[in-house]
Amino acid sequence: MDLFVLFKDHVQSVIDDLIKGDVLPQSVLVDVNFNAVNVEPPRDAAHGDLSTNAAMVLAKPAKMNPRALAEQISLKLAEIDIVKSAEVAGPGFINLRLEDSYWPQVIRDILADPVGFGQSDIGKDENGVSQKLNIEYVSANPTGPMHVGHCRGAVFGDALARLLEFAGFDVSREYYINDAGAQVDVLARSALLRYREALGEEIGEIPEGLYPGDYLVPLGETLKEIYGDALLSMEEDEWLPLVKQEAIEGMMGLIREDLAALNIHHDVFFSEKTLHEDQGAKIKAAIEFLREQGHIYRGRLDPPKGKLPEDWEDREQTLFRATDFGDDVDRALEKSDGSYTYFAADIAYHKDKYDRGFSHQIDVLGADHGGYIKRLKAALKAISAGDAELDVRICQLVKLLRDGTEVKMSKRAGTFVTLRDVVNEVGVDPVRFMMLMRKNDASLDFDFAKVTEQSKDNPVFYVQYGHARVHSIFRQAQEVMPGIDPASEKLKTASLNNLVDEGELGLMRRLAQYPRVIASAASAHEPHRIAFYLYELASELHSFWARGKVAPHLRIIQEDDWELTINRIALISAIGAILKSGLSILGVSAPQEMR
Repeated sequence: MDLFVLFKDHVQSVIDDLIKGDVLPQSVLVDVNFNAVNVEPPRDAAHGDLSTNAAMVLAKPAKMNPRALAEQISLKLAEIDIVKSAEVAGPGFINLRLEDSYWPQVIRDILADPVGFGQSDIGKDENGVSQKLNIEYVSANPTGPMHVGHCRGAVFGDALARLLEFAGFDVSREYYINDAGAQVDVLARSALLRYREALGEEIGEIPEGLYPGDYLVPLGETLKEIYGDALLSMEEDEWLPLVKQEAIEGMMGLIREDLAALNIHHDVFFSEKTLHEDQGAKIKAAIEFLREQGHIYRGRLDPPKGKLPEDWEDREQTLFRATDFGDDVDRALEKSDGSYTYFAADIAYHKDKYDRGFSHQIDVLGADHGGYIKRLKAALKAISAGDAELDVRICQLVKLLRDGTEVKMSKRAGTFVTLRDVVNEVGVDPVRFMMLMRKNDASLDFDFAKVTEQSKDNPVFYVQYGHARVHSIFRQAQEVMPGIDPASEKLKTASLNNLVDEGELGLMRRLAQYPRVIASAASAHEPHRIAFYLYELASELHSFWARGKVAPHLRIIQEDDWELTINRIALISAIGAILKSGLSILGVSAPQEMR
């Protein structure tokens, strides 16, 4: 049960009662956006267990003093059985304290459903059916192995997909293969050079403008095995499509392997090239669809501010009315040579996703794509007549450090640090967890030394150690109480009535926040909130355990009080279940032992 949803319902009931009693005017039912009424933990835990802004939201439309209205609401909330006190604070906040007897119910709820506790229905429609959601992430150009710059978007996208599934959405994970641009021609020419090398030719230094990485050497060997020396006698228009196809397949194979190393797997790999087939039939169809809606016109664009790009032309061209849908400028759809712009392909791609039934779409893009946000949102809004929503998430850069010094080179790649380099050195779990320890649009420092350090300063170690500590306690308990394990009926039926220490109550309060953390993180598309929550929960667990080292009456296992021992182990089991649940959403393992 989500405690905060429960009390939002209580607040709504109180508001209804005040309307019926003429304390509040009927007009608030029309004038107030009740979604703005929040029930959340107070910023300062000393102020209580829950806080609501209901009086502040209602006061202005009700033409009442917010503190006076808060007094009325608080009196009603104080009548609820599990409420110990309801106090008005500041300009009209209402802080609630719950009876200590309520908190054990949180443990019972978790132990009754350790896998499902915290799951949300925000992804389901009014009929309880999961809504389809498409999340496109990574989408690195298929020109080589993934580097660490791709790593953050890959982890963020995968964790967000897991979070949204937990919140009730039917999620499809998609990778957009950029296999239609000029970079693929460069890849093919680079591969042909390695092919010539495989045939015994001395190729010397790789010419500027081609990809120099030695990851193309195996591709050259593959081309040799398939074609022998036949490519050498072909004209470019003959060998280019052949080499291009093999190169893309080879590079996508590398990328899939890199993603698998991070336990990331996509449901759909969408080829950009399919949009351009048959003379761009899909792009043309998308443009014609928008033209029929009146969103396409012929016109001229004002020159961009600042220094003019070399390719800018003052000419009449086909334009999308992007400004009608929130963009800063209208957008060109055709180049001067008659070919389609990248944005025209983007329109066709997002229309394709919408036509596949995805009214909820998320694009996870790199740090250099901030300028795409408004135009992509405008495109989907126009395509769907406002029916679909698109959230574009930008993942900022990752700076690699070794003992505080920036790492710029990779021994294997020579020019960039590959994703595989990082995973091989520190492991999957530290990479995934640390990539989620900052909000996606904030830059992130990743220090090789810090992420392998066994200390409180290393969040992934500290959280995993918390889960391992839970199972260590179980192993100790089993020595004196055989049969005690997380699934034990003794724990599910424990009385829990003597868990009264402030540390125990604090842990239960923290556990009660988990459903709200899930719902808020899913609604905001911010999986880093889960990482923060897990670190706080693990910290409180370690602190409680440490208190037992100096205060024997707080130790988990009390051999002269089996009821208290069972109750504390039930609490510990609930903590372990939530740590495991949250780590699973982040795609991080929950070890039972740390070595």
